[in-house]
Amino acid sequence: MKILFDQQIFVSQKYGGISRYFYEIAKSIHGANGTRVAIFAPLHACGYFQASDGIGIFGIKIPARPKYLRIAKAIDRRLQKIAFLFFRDIDIFHETYYSIDDNCPMGAKRVITVYDMIHEKFPKYFSTDADEQFKAQKALAIRRADHIICISECTKRDLVEILDIPANRISVVYLGCTLALSGSHAPAKIPHVRPYLLYVGQRNAYKNFERLLQAYASSKFLMDSFELVCFGGGAFNQEELDTIRALDIPAANVKYIVGDDSHLASAYGNASAFVYPSLYEGFGIPPLEAMSFGCPVACSNGGSMPEVVADCADMFDPMDASDICRTITRLVTKPDHARKLVEKGRLHSANFTWEKCGAETLKIYRHLVAK
Repeated sequence: MKILFDQQIFVSQKYGGISRYFYEIAKSIHGANGTRVAIFAPLHACGYFQASDGIGIFGIKIPARPKYLRIAKAIDRRLQKIAFLFFRDIDIFHETYYSIDDNCPMGAKRVITVYDMIHEKFPKYFSTDADEQFKAQKALAIRRADHIICISECTKRDLVEILDIPANRISVVYLGCTLALSGSHAPAKIPHVRPYLLYVGQRNAYKNFERLLQAYASSKFLMDSFELVCFGGGAFNQEELDTIRALDIPAANVKYIVGDDSHLASAYGNASAFVYPSLYEGFGIPPLEAMSFGCPVACSNGGSMPEVVADCADMFDPMDASDICRTITRLVTKPDHARKLVEKGRLHSANFTWEKCGAETLKIYRHLVAK
């Protein structure tokens, strides 16, 4: 069986969640019982693939600089239309994102992965002309697919409800927990003065960071006992700094740090608790990563989170700052309870592997080809 991934995500990201997803799938299934994976990305920035993987990207790697990537996207979009000249007898064409163009080789089955329906569920956060264009393009790409993979049952339900896609055209395949696979070595140490609560990733709009700040500021106990450490997502912007000041949170209490996977592993492993207040996630890998490193988790009960964390985390209403505060406080003041969550969390997170994700994806490909 021959599988072709298109260029979209590989010319957009050097490293990132979606490009990592396709890399892990390709690495897992390439060579399995004659399966061959090809990637047509004439100009790309992807940093995951190595020569030792045995999977070549048909194209040239360029620096991941915005001005280069803008030009590369335009060139790749034109060249994608001639991919059939290089790749014949393709069985599965898996689009890596939502293209307005239909570049599926003749005779191949189209597959697309839907990661979330955030833009559609929270239109107030995504209301620009560009957002509307993206949603229309996304719907077009989904509707023309022969089969759709969703990364959670929650995303599948939202997709059926919002776009009226028949459920029998959709399969659910969970993601892998990347850091759990790299956590056997001793992670880098991150200096900190006192115990801390950990937040990871972007902090925009639906991520609900401002309400976490409100919850933190409402508790003298939390502010006196713990720092709030934010890993990744960019340095604090002026609006966030103004909010921190307006809530009378001492500037020294809220820290921003950044680093590689080893530093992130250390941040998880040394935190008193990991807090994930997002209003909605199509899947949500960070809570699983935290569990894999023995960190107790307090997270939102929105979107896919109850499905992903099961009974291995303390959940709160993400719209209620008081509930967020109560849940965090309970978690950090009841060590026996936290210890039980940690034990269950380690076992639970181990169920989410890229090998399993790849095997289930390959099963879908084979079923489509056999039709």
